[in-house]
Amino acid sequence: MDIHLITLLFSAVSFIVYGVNSFFSKRMISEYEKWGFKNQRILLACCQLLGGLGLLVGLVVPLMLSVASFLLMCMMLTAVFVRIKLKENVIKMLPAMLYVVVNLFIFYHSVV
Repeated sequence: MDIHLITLLFSAVSFIVYGVNSFFSKRMISEYEKWGFKNQRILLACCQLLGGLGLLVGLVVPLMLSVASFLLMCMMLTAVFVRIKLKENVIKMLPAMLYVVVNLFIFYHSVV
């Protein structure tokens, strides 16, 4: 298995799990409130689920891989900026920054 496939599967599974948790986890519900996205939680959870599934579909539909990875990268870049705005420490920003890089890597390899 090559690094591109491992990275893609890591990101896809992560977003699917995170999306599901965003629906049901009390901790996640309170996080969305803290970030100021209480009313958008369900929409964002759906976007995370669809993004993760889009990466998996992208294994057979290359355009879907490019679109999903680009949109997930944008979503995570926004998450980094939200955390900066809330003046959270860098440690709390690291997961979002990691997913920006991971999805940029996936996107780059999908268009090259």
